[in-house]
Amino acid sequence: MKVYVLDTGWLECDENWMVAQSVLGSVSNKTPQVNWIKIPVYAVLIDHPQGKILYDLGCHPDAMNGYWPAGLASVFPFYYEESQSFVSQLALTGTKPEDIKTIVVSHLHLDHAGNMHLFKHADVYVHRQDFIYGQTLVHLSPDPATHGAYVKADLEVPVKQYHLVDEDFELVPGVELISLPGHTPGVLGLIVHLEKEGTLIFPQDAVYDRRNYGPPAKASGIVYDSIEFFKSIEKVRKYAEKYNAKVMFSHDMEFFKTMKVAPDFYE
Repeated sequence: MKVYVLDTGWLECDENWMVAQSVLGSVSNKTPQVNWIKIPVYAVLIDHPQGKILYDLGCHPDAMNGYWPAGLASVFPFYYEESQSFVSQLALTGTKPEDIKTIVVSHLHLDHAGNMHLFKHADVYVHRQDFIYGQTLVHLSPDPATHGAYVKADLEVPVKQYHLVDEDFELVPGVELISLPGHTPGVLGLIVHLEKEGTLIFPQDAVYDRRNYGPPAKASGIVYDSIEFFKSIEKVRKYAEKYNAKVMFSHDMEFFKTMKVAPDFYE
């Protein structure tokens, strides 16, 4: 089994979204300047004996050309080079979209479900509570400003079958999915047990950044349920200790620079 990290571009944003209260005012500095940062957007391809599995789908290539609502595009602008297009990144692993029959989406936010249109032929696993919440938001009102970080068009792509996940389970031998609610009502984390390099945990937006992980754990700026958010961080920590695993943070640019990216791989 091999694990490829696909570098699909980057977002820019106020650092306070990643680590809440990164910048705070004081008597001596009542109007502090925020930190505007770059954060990675990546997907994970598992080349498994039972077939290729794709975890997360990045951002839609037309995000900044009107596909995303203007408000989201201004707060989290997305950028990518042609070499970082989703199809180009898959090609680095010798894979075409049609080769992938199983998709796992950690959650349905705009930077994790954006290339769903490439996989209409696939079975898609997503957390039940996130699916319900996202679908409810985008269909309650025509105003995209009320949809949070969900993009209606992403959630309306017809796929072969959605599989709604309630509990932790083994997807295939050596690959576990775990429930990590808090960032949204439900995030699916990925645990991969490799022969040579041990266990990797991809908690995605349950743990954006090394500073969220701590200890002590720190909140991000986007939290649906703060109590569950901190419980999920501790759940990741317990699994990391149990398996002596490496935690792969989702939106930490400094950490991302240390990761192997396709065509390199973990095995």
